[in-house]
Amino acid sequence: MSQGKNGLTYAEAGVDIDAGNAMVEKIKPLVRATRRPGADSEIGGFGGLFDLKAAGFSDPILVAANDGVGTKLKVAIEAGIHDTVGIDLVAMCVNDLVVQGAEPLFFLDYMATGRLDPDQGAAIVAGIATGCREAGCALIGGETAEMPGMYGENDYDLAGFAVGAAERGQLLPTDDIAEGDVILGLASSGVHSNGFSLVRRIVAKTGLDWTDKAPFAEDRTLAQALLEPTRIYVKSLLGAVRGTHGIKALAHITGGGFPDNIPRVLTHDWSAELDLDAIDAPPVFGWLQKAGGVADQEMLRTFNCGIGMIAVVAAGQAAQVAAVLNQAGEHVTSIGRIVPRRDAGVIYRGSIEL
Repeated sequence: MSQGKNGLTYAEAGVDIDAGNAMVEKIKPLVRATRRPGADSEIGGFGGLFDLKAAGFSDPILVAANDGVGTKLKVAIEAGIHDTVGIDLVAMCVNDLVVQGAEPLFFLDYMATGRLDPDQGAAIVAGIATGCREAGCALIGGETAEMPGMYGENDYDLAGFAVGAAERGQLLPTDDIAEGDVILGLASSGVHSNGFSLVRRIVAKTGLDWTDKAPFAEDRTLAQALLEPTRIYVKSLLGAVRGTHGIKALAHITGGGFPDNIPRVLTHDWSAELDLDAIDAPPVFGWLQKAGGVADQEMLRTFNCGIGMIAVVAAGQAAQVAAVLNQAGEHVTSIGRIVPRRDAGVIYRGSIEL
């Protein structure tokens, strides 16, 4: 095959294959660290493999989820902090698996960027590997796409894909949710990965820089505080589900907050009555509300407001489930109960102190 004297190359068009290969070599040890029964976590093939039998399942139902990090990535990009958003990516997927009673088994990621920086890419994958280890799932593959002209040179986007499994008959929610069941709230680690378009608008309004001290956490910069990764609830919840058999439903509090997420796990017979006075919201939410002039209802529908996960539990087992979760490192508060269906899927009592 002949090439003209002034022939163009792929690298001159903005795609550096050598940089991609360099990144793969950098991340191989990170990927190996996520090994678990069923996956050897070696990358480089055309597809990742997983052995359900080796993972200990006999009659499994597979559960799949995919998600991204949203415009929280803009904070990471502008602040130059890339080693935590990978945890968010995993969390947003695996937390959606565990609410259905499924154990996350494996994870794949997709990264698109305008110009591939192997060190930046390795930092992102390091966060993904950390998230996978926290969730107990294997990172078995992924894709990195260098797309000049589609993305700005310093921009990137992430997507994650997770697959889990539960034995047949053990999926959540159960069909025995009843009046008087207790709603337990598991504390969030902060804003998690929702509402960042509003967060960024509020920060712009204040005139603060990402390197300024966070008004709500003065031991960290604003960027560091807002980039606190989404909490991964997988291991503590699986322990409680399997150890107590008292959890009837779980809901991951993401975009849409309480009013959009809790009804997803209830039939039309039931509403969730929440005691907002019982919720101890972290200072970040009070700062966001005050700095942005955001109404209470808008806060409750945009942010998790301090509760990243809720569990519906039989009243007689609420104390036991809460104790197991607290022992596993969660901060658990009783925040409501199940009542017969009214006009809305979520009913508020009291007011949240932000």
